[in-house]
Amino acid sequence: MEASKRMIHDAGAFAVIEKLTTAGYEAYLVGGCVRDAVLGRSIKDIDIATSALPEQVMEIFQRTVPTGLQHGTVTVLIAQGAYEVTTFRKEAAYEQFRRPASVEYISDLTEDLKRRDFTMNAMAMDWAGVLQDPFGGQADLSAGVLRCVGNAEERFGEDALRMLRCIRFASTYGLDIEASTWQALLAHAPLLRHIA
Repeated sequence: MEASKRMIHDAGAFAVIEKLTTAGYEAYLVGGCVRDAVLGRSIKDIDIATSALPEQVMEIFQRTVPTGLQHGTVTVLIAQGAYEVTTFRKEAAYEQFRRPASVEYISDLTEDLKRRDFTMNAMAMDWAGVLQDPFGGQADLSAGVLRCVGNAEERFGEDALRMLRCIRFASTYGLDIEASTWQALLAHAPLLRHIA
């Protein structure tokens, strides 16, 4: 998947990932930037996930800002810009159908990707441009399908905002919502009252 790396023209992001990897940790581009690279679209924002704990990220880089330590996020400041780096995590039960009650740091990329909303957002790319796609996001994009990661009932029950994201992504990317994802969205639609 080297072609995708060439679509992400952000030397700073790859420099951050390479430095984390050289220090002995796993590190990947994740989420929307990978999705858009696979689709050949322009990249709007860069997210990096790593096995390094927040304090380890802050030790590796000279300039950091602890922007979201409750979620494991540190902003790394380098010459090329600011990059959000988040420790791999899994989330506990969600509160008020919107946010996890707590997060637990983990060392497994697949487990981190499992908590994400849709398969197309659950892909990762390493510093060499190699795609990690344990839930078939690339195949779903090729087929023009929007599908939840795992059980759609659970995904929408955890975070009601995911239903709005589902409609927006389907519209923006011209995707058909997979049948069980659509049925779960219809069943959970009343939870939208919990969204600000």
